[in-house]
Amino acid sequence: MRQELLKELSVITDEEQRILDGQNNIEQKLYTEKKELIVDCDKLLQKGKLIQVRPHTRFIHFPKHRHNYVEVIHMCQGRTTHYIDGNKVVLEQGDLLFLNQYAWQEILPAEEQDIAVNFIVLPEFFNMAFSMMGAEENLLKEFLVGTLCGKEGDERASYLYFHVADIPTIQNLVENMVWTVFYDMGNERSCNQITMGLLLLQLLNYMDKMETGGRRYDNELTGNVLNYIEEHYKNGSLSELAEMMKYDVYWLSREIKKRTGKTYKELLQEKRMNQAVYLLSNSKLSVSDIIESVGYDNSSYFYRIFKEKYGMSPKEYRGRKVK
Repeated sequence: MRQELLKELSVITDEEQRILDGQNNIEQKLYTEKKELIVDCDKLLQKGKLIQVRPHTRFIHFPKHRHNYVEVIHMCQGRTTHYIDGNKVVLEQGDLLFLNQYAWQEILPAEEQDIAVNFIVLPEFFNMAFSMMGAEENLLKEFLVGTLCGKEGDERASYLYFHVADIPTIQNLVENMVWTVFYDMGNERSCNQITMGLLLLQLLNYMDKMETGGRRYDNELTGNVLNYIEEHYKNGSLSELAEMMKYDVYWLSREIKKRTGKTYKELLQEKRMNQAVYLLSNSKLSVSDIIESVGYDNSSYFYRIFKEKYGMSPKEYRGRKVK
């Protein structure tokens, strides 16, 4: 990160000065008017804005809380220790942490040299970013959309934690967002929505550097499985995947079901169906060519499962989309 920006982010804030002068607890009124500690976006966002950035408050323990917005934390320098839904997460320089609105978080005191920035983001800010990820349904996209904008009680991850300090492209995109928001530059919303889209597209390439929290997607194994299906949906197999990952095929099969709620075959079929409807809507390929391109060699089977899923034939589906 550029030294000029890092210097600005390192300045002792009024809140931090009061802490250094002897204040022992956070000033809850700065974050919410409610008794329960749910940090309120209305306290931190200027009216009409979808995103804001603020330096992480140092020198004090931030008790267990959650947010009514999506929080993205970038560790610019040093480290911070978090407990998220009971999981210990230590952010190192360059790390990136996404928290959904329902994650419970506790933060241990940071020292003066520990510089982090918090993005306060309303879920609708991500609309453009997700649209940039393409019209085609994507298992990894679904994972991100559900995690960032899900509902309370969802069995998806409550946080995404990326170890991406060694990825210059990602570091540059995050720094550009910090710079644009922090200095309140012109065309801020459009610039940052596009930058967020580029950031998510880049992160999809580094699912192996991701840790997650939650019951459904609980570590990088899930990301590796979804990555494999995205890239090998036509000819891939569970046995090949198990060999690549150096796992017993029966153990891997059970773990996939346990972590995603679906079997490998169900995940593969979901991807193939998503690709088929994408091609039906966005290409002039014949139905028989589409069937072959998504990995089916039995047309009758494809027609049967397609109708079960969509309630119509591929030809009818394409005709409906044209109208």
